[in-house]
Amino acid sequence: MAGGSLKNLVVAFLVPLPSILFYLYFVRPGGDADASPLSSWCAEQPLLLANILFFFNVNVLFWLVGILLSNHWLIDLYWTVIPVMLLHYYRGHPASVTDAARSAVAVALTWVWSARLTHNYLRREGWEFGKREDWRFNEMRGQYGKTWWWMSFFAVYLSQQVFLIGICLPMYAIHSSNEPWGIWDVVATATCIAGIIIAHFADTQLHKFVTMNEKLKKLGEPTVPTLEEGLWQYSRHPNYFGEQLWWWGLYLFAWNLGQQWMFVGPLVNSMCLGYVTVLVERRMLKQEHRAEAYKLYQKRTSVWIPWFRKATPELKQKET
Repeated sequence: MAGGSLKNLVVAFLVPLPSILFYLYFVRPGGDADASPLSSWCAEQPLLLANILFFFNVNVLFWLVGILLSNHWLIDLYWTVIPVMLLHYYRGHPASVTDAARSAVAVALTWVWSARLTHNYLRREGWEFGKREDWRFNEMRGQYGKTWWWMSFFAVYLSQQVFLIGICLPMYAIHSSNEPWGIWDVVATATCIAGIIIAHFADTQLHKFVTMNEKLKKLGEPTVPTLEEGLWQYSRHPNYFGEQLWWWGLYLFAWNLGQQWMFVGPLVNSMCLGYVTVLVERRMLKQEHRAEAYKLYQKRTSVWIPWFRKATPELKQKET
């Protein structure tokens, strides 16, 4: 492991310590005798406290680390970790009330989702920590110029609080009700599993495609402009579809528990991913070697939801 990657690995393990130590000392003290006014308040405000810890430990601390390293890679890695931490925070909080089966299923599903996404992130980065930051952040760095150092706090971190706390609200709902396990929990579980499986195969197919093109490029041979095999022949972004299916499946748990308003979390996230989809496709069309092929791919293939491909104009002419 390179020196820079080792340093970033150490940073990644150290940054969540403030929240973990605060949780152990104030939220889950040794007993009633250890309770303090602060501990009593923490026991009564699980959702508010989660937002406060997120603001100071993620927004402020991660931002300062990003400024020092001139690289905001940390939030990408922790997108796969923070939901797990939030789940166990809600589950272990003194105010937690839950059905044991629903809680166990939520824990298992979230760990599988996190393991899949973390594996994909590290595989994409060549198993190096902090190798590069998200290309969208890099573009914004160029757009904002000298103001990026403070604009990044809002664009990279504060916005993440809205998304992550929002889409993880069902985890709070699951640990705020002891309603018995029911048929809608089965539907929610199946939807989550389907989302994880679709995203896994889509990302694996994309990784193989990128790796193949890198090898062809090194050999000086023509590369393949677009991935149109596997799930990618039915959707231009099957990985995004699988990811959204996971979050909407998680929302079904909250819906079943009477917390229908929590749809705002996955809805905002889906809207954001819709905007990201536009940015990704614009980026593809700017690459001369694949622009024409990608335009045809756009005409033939569904954006998100997998569906049968449309016939090309050339094929229609041949048939007539």
